This record gives sequence, C-alpha cells and structure tokens, in this order.
Amino acid sequence: MRTDLTNQPATTHRMSCTAPSVKSRQPFTTTPIIPTTFREVRIFDTIASLGDTHGMRPAIANINTENLRHNYRLLSSRAKPAKIMAVVKANAYGHGLAPISSALFDEGCRHFSVTDASEGMELRKLLPEAESIVLFSGIFDSDDAEFARKQTLTPTITSKHQLELLQSAGFSGSVWIKINTGMQRLGAENPAQLMDRCRANGIKIAGIMSHLACADTPEHPLNRVQAEEFSTLCQQLGPKLPASLLNSAGLVALPDEMHDFVRPGLALYGAEPVVTEPLGVRPVMQLTGQVMHVRKIAAGVSLSYGASFTAPGDMKIAVVSLGYGDGLPRAVSNCGQAYAKGMLLPIVGRVCMDYCLIDCSTNHLEPGDTIEFWGEGLAVPTVSDLTGTIPYELFTGVGKRVFRRVI
Repeated sequence: MRTDLTNQPATTHRMSCTAPSVKSRQPFTTTPIIPTTFREVRIFDTIASLGDTHGMRPAIANINTENLRHNYRLLSSRAKPAKIMAVVKANAYGHGLAPISSALFDEGCRHFSVTDASEGMELRKLLPEAESIVLFSGIFDSDDAEFARKQTLTPTITSKHQLELLQSAGFSGSVWIKINTGMQRLGAENPAQLMDRCRANGIKIAGIMSHLACADTPEHPLNRVQAEEFSTLCQQLGPKLPASLLNSAGLVALPDEMHDFVRPGLALYGAEPVVTEPLGVRPVMQLTGQVMHVRKIAAGVSLSYGASFTAPGDMKIAVVSLGYGDGLPRAVSNCGQAYAKGMLLPIVGRVCMDYCLIDCSTNHLEPGDTIEFWGEGLAVPTVSDLTGTIPYELFTGVGKRVFRRVI
C-alpha cells in the first residue's frame, strides 16, 4: 500500500527525534511515493540547462511557477470578491522574488506586500506597474520615507513618528493603518487621531488592517474575538475604507471575514496553512541535493560527527550535497527522511554543514541521482512538524548558495 505524505496531515507521519538509543535503532521501512508534478532529474545530465551555473554546487531548489499560478487562482476564487495582496517578503519566502512576483503579476495579481522599503524598492524595479506595494513594517527612518516617496510604495504605519518621517520626505501617497486587535505586536494606539493627521498632511488612507494571532488553530476563540473587534473598529474609523484581516490560515479559520483584501503568503507557496483542513494548494519549492558517493558500511561502524549512529547491520549510505549550511535542519539528524526514486529513505548520522547521509540499502542510488528533502514526494509541513518548527522557517532558511531553478 502506498502512502502519500503530500495529502496527509503532518502529525500523522511525525517521527520521534528523541529515540532512547540511536545505536539500537532498526532500519526504516521505506515507502514508495510517486510525485505528481516535479520530474526526477539527473543533475549531471541537466546542469548545462540551468543557466550560468559554472562551478555550481548541486544544491538546487526547483521553483514550480505552474503550481504557484494554480495556488493563486485557487485562493483568488476562495477569497472573492476580496482581492489578493500577495505576500512576497523575505525573498518570496525563500523562493526568489523575481520569478515569484513576475509569475503572480502575469496571473493577474496587482497588489503585493513586503517587509520594508528596501524590499519594496527591489520589487518596484521588477514590477513597475504593480498597483500597490505595501510595506508591512512601515518605515524606520528618513531614508525609508524618501524611498517610499520616490518608488510609490505604500507603508503600513502605526505611529506619529512614522507619519512625521513621511511628512519630512514630502510623501503624498497612501498608507495603510494597522490596528491591534489581539496580537499585541504592532498597532496604532490612537488610530482615529493618526488617520486625521494623515489627511491633514495630504496623505491618503489606503485602508485598515490587522493580523490574526491564532489563525492556524481555527477553533481558537481568539480568532472570533479579533474578527469582531476588527469589524467594530473598522465601522468606527471608516466604514467605507478598504479593510484586510486574513492571512493564509485565516482563509480557513474565518471564511466569513474576507473584507476587501486577503494577504496569503504560505498558501501561495504550496504549504497547507491548516493541514487538517486542506485548501488544495500545490508545492512550489522542491529542495534537492545530489548523490556524490555511495559507500558500503559494515555492521557496527559509526557514521558522521559524534558517531551518533551505528550501523545495525551491513548497509549502504549515500553522501548527498545538502546540509544545514543550505537550510536542511540539523534537527533531522538520525530521524528525518528524504525522497528518491519513489521511496522515502532515512537520514542517518548528524547532518553536516555541506552534506548529509542517506540510508540507501533498499534503494539503488548512484552518483548524480537527485534527492528531494521537501516538495511533492515529502510535504514541507511533515518536515517542519518533525523538527518542531513551521514551514515558514524552512522556506526562508534556504540559503543563498542554493540555486533557484524555475521549472
């Protein structure tokens, strides 16, 4: 029987990383899985097609823009009549700002959001025709205010100080006003007063936004508390102004609170924000390394740093060109899995900065074979659940030396 981890909640497949004795561990039972979109490739055979890759180390993140387009269409349909404000901060969650933003724009997205003015300037150069580029963190200094003016960026502001910086720069564009409804992070203390001062200084109000604290737990009571608080404040502050509350998980938790704009990030990149209530998104990133060497290991021989794994019997291991320096969590040492040729294979020994070791005793691997660490063969929420983190951290942790290849 084949088990497809891409369509199952991550908790169903959780593997313990705190086994009492690694040395006595039994070999993994491998499970065949057939990906539906990403093609298995021999990197030796395709390296010349990757562009300017001379001397490139074969640690590659395949970026599937067709899946991205599918996700955008799916979320747009679910959010209607609200518009999508695509969240592309942090280098599009590690996927690459240029290919992601361009594909979304081609698909019809006209509103984008990033963290700060430097990200906003980079995106404006890529998408000069974008209707709005919203800065979630607003502005930090006079340079940011100047950038916002010159590049027609839309800061989110929460304080008089930010407004004064914009005034000094001669900014006459639009701003979003952020209000606190329960996250206790950013939010204007007196939003009505801040809005009045904006208008008095020729600065337009693009809308009002807030952020949910517990959207990835749909049953959490704070979700409804925040939604009601947000609706009340919007009615008081400007019932005709655009409003935005929901992120990716909010589309699941509060489908009756779409308002005018929704701000999906994680779901655009193909990770289910609530794994027990899937939206049907498809993974955009496939993180891969290449088999460099296959070695026979005798029973009783220890592997990698710290000799934390000892072979329970004769086995074969593959040395793979991906490590924690590339974004593979060290926490998968001795308990994670990787995908190759339709099978899940255990990661054995400690993950190194540049390499990891895969038990390939039951799967014939050879140098040049591609190994997937997350993608369609192994869903990223499964990996994040295993390592005690979240997909956001895994995506944004993929390093600069990992080549992003658009497929």
